[in-house]
Amino acid sequence: METFRQRLKFGRKEEDVKLRKRKSLLYIKGDHDSLKNDVLRVAAFSVTFRMINCFLVQTSFVPDEYWQSLEVAHHMVFNYGYLTWEWKAGIRGFTYPLFFAVIYKLLHLLNCDSVYILIWLPRVSQALLAACADVKFFFLIRTLENGQVAKWTFFCHLCSWFTWFCCTRTLSNSMEATITCLALSYFPLPASKTHSSKKYLILVALAVIVRPTALIVWLPMLIYHFWQEENKLRLVSHDYIPIGVSAVVISTIIDCIFYEKWTFVQFNFLKFNVFHGIADFYGSHPWHWYFTQGFVVIIGPHLPFFLHGCSLAFRRYRILLVAIVWTIGVYSLLPHKEFRFIYSLLPLCMIFCGLSMANMGTWRRAAASVLLVTNLLTALYTGLIHQRGVLDVMSHLQTLCHVSEQPQPDILFLMPCHSTPFYSHIHCPLKMSFLECPPDLCEEDYMDKADRFYGDPLHWLRTSFPHKSSHPTHLVLFDVLEKEISVFLDENNFTKTTEMFHTHFPSGRVGGSIFIYERH
Repeated sequence: METFRQRLKFGRKEEDVKLRKRKSLLYIKGDHDSLKNDVLRVAAFSVTFRMINCFLVQTSFVPDEYWQSLEVAHHMVFNYGYLTWEWKAGIRGFTYPLFFAVIYKLLHLLNCDSVYILIWLPRVSQALLAACADVKFFFLIRTLENGQVAKWTFFCHLCSWFTWFCCTRTLSNSMEATITCLALSYFPLPASKTHSSKKYLILVALAVIVRPTALIVWLPMLIYHFWQEENKLRLVSHDYIPIGVSAVVISTIIDCIFYEKWTFVQFNFLKFNVFHGIADFYGSHPWHWYFTQGFVVIIGPHLPFFLHGCSLAFRRYRILLVAIVWTIGVYSLLPHKEFRFIYSLLPLCMIFCGLSMANMGTWRRAAASVLLVTNLLTALYTGLIHQRGVLDVMSHLQTLCHVSEQPQPDILFLMPCHSTPFYSHIHCPLKMSFLECPPDLCEEDYMDKADRFYGDPLHWLRTSFPHKSSHPTHLVLFDVLEKEISVFLDENNFTKTTEMFHTHFPSGRVGGSIFIYERH
């Protein structure tokens, strides 16, 4: 009887083991399928969202989104255009414009290089990269926290009006922020299950190549990684040094090829911007500007959620807070300040915003509604209305490419330098000129062409064009200038043919509307 009982017991045990094993395999397969479906859903949503984002941003932000990317790429591929003084001084790297140059070259070889595709395909590419970063960001938070926190962090990230405004633009800052978001998913944060030293360091190196100041954001996190790593010697000898050296060598080779001479861009960038203070030439702000205005504007309605999230997760994500404060502090020491310089901090900030939203309790729905509406209104206004005239005017001028009458079009932009895009948005060798503003390191009281013009516009026009035969056929100007040069316009038979809205907030030399005058 005892033997029989033992046999029965053994039988039940064996059956239980089999059942548990089958159940475990079933769960593993189910989890894998669930994860795969989640990735596909989030990816599809992110791509759709960023495509809509891309086509609903039809305004201009800063000149660099054209003059340091698309204009350079257009010049590289089509061998005409204008390169700003930075490219003559060797302080800009060709790696980022090369990304768009490859796109332009493929379009050219396929005979698909229409101006519309040349304008939009680089932005679509930027949007797809941003979508990829969105997906990685969502699954990073899901591994660090839980599905609820990941959902609200993703919501905050997608709601950000400044991310909407910038992420699909062809700005080096946009690429820097996208790469930073991707690198963060591989960084060894506490409880991270996706960290990879090599992957995140390669991405950080790429960010620094695209924009050398990206190192400011990552420096405290690189030190943190070194401090936390048990095998420090291996980290330095197998990761930090090989990846860093490789990045410098590859970027230097690319720059030397396109500059056609030995050029070390990173050193030139440091020399001109720090030692010579060239950035001050484009304006300066008080030291506290980022704390009182810059950061407050770019984080926008998220600010109270960010502060609340910091109080909740100060200890857990201390390194991210250190990186945020450090970056703002370092940039505050530089006289020239811009909103876009600290754009790459937003993904870090959104982690704290998401934690705040996940812990809001009964107020969560109301808070989410306020956050969505305020950001949506700001995003749509800045993306569709504010500062759109400079792009609309280029679309209008592009029609002159098909004019076969004599005289051939000769366009002069009487606007602050680099106010509009140039040949990348025209894509034909029209004769065009503008008021240039390169700095001069030798002359202490140097005035560029733009400053000389605005000092006495009427005198400048009369001395620059003493004979009617030398006059341009078209003048493009902001409305604030019209009264000052009206005498010249009347004397030389210039007639206003087009008026375009630009902004509701004219400031200084930038007016609310853009006029096109044509000589008859």
